[in-house]
Amino acid sequence: MMSNTLRVLSVVALLVPGSALAAGGAGYVEDVDFSFEGPFGTYDQYQLQRGFQVYHEICAGCHGMKFVSFRELGRADGPNLPDEQVKAIAELYEVADTGPDAFPGDTRPAVPSDRFPANESVGAPDLSLIAKSRAGFHGPSGTGINQLMKGIGGPEYIYSLLTSYTGEEQEQAGALLYENKTMAGGWISMAPPLYGDDVEYAVYGEGNGYTPPEATLEQQAKDVAAFLMWAAEPKMVERKEAGLRNLIWLVVLAALLYFTNKKIWAPIKGDH
Repeated sequence: MMSNTLRVLSVVALLVPGSALAAGGAGYVEDVDFSFEGPFGTYDQYQLQRGFQVYHEICAGCHGMKFVSFRELGRADGPNLPDEQVKAIAELYEVADTGPDAFPGDTRPAVPSDRFPANESVGAPDLSLIAKSRAGFHGPSGTGINQLMKGIGGPEYIYSLLTSYTGEEQEQAGALLYENKTMAGGWISMAPPLYGDDVEYAVYGEGNGYTPPEATLEQQAKDVAAFLMWAAEPKMVERKEAGLRNLIWLVVLAALLYFTNKKIWAPIKGDH
């Protein structure tokens, strides 16, 4: 009886549309195509620049990224910001001063080698690894062919959370909650952070013929989701390239071993 019940539940689970599957215990999560998905996917430099703008101008007010250093913004396979821009961005943030003449609580402007400061003023979660911690949309974290082909699902969760506010509100125990179709339980204490046209997109490096897209709610959500995926996996592209090189070498080695083995055993087997 129990086995029949499990079979029925398995069939029902398979019939659920992929775009409605849960991520990390969440509700509705929309499937979104990102440039970095799949074994050959890469980050879109301009999208990461736009996503950083959204984080810097909106998200950083409540959320920190304490595991990401400012100099990572200059990675060629990342946002690829010029050195002077990275330095200027770092100086906008205050970090703890640990110098020999500093007193407890002293701060100083950050430098590129520093990390983004933590922001725990309102108890908001750190966003350094949020894209990985919310993995699961395409299957268990780190397993399954869908993980390889479509990504871990964390960016989809972030995008869906930012675009799934219904506009309904309710008060519980003196706290104002907002209805959100992606949040587990359907309600979240974070007010909608994006409304569309919240930032004025700019691209670092003029004269390249690139025109930023319109800063709609959906575009901003997708861009910041991509940026937070990069924040969690800044060396993803480098790792993929290393994996491809290793795969090619394995194929070449397998071919060499095959022909070597064939040549060694040919006299014995009478295979000429």
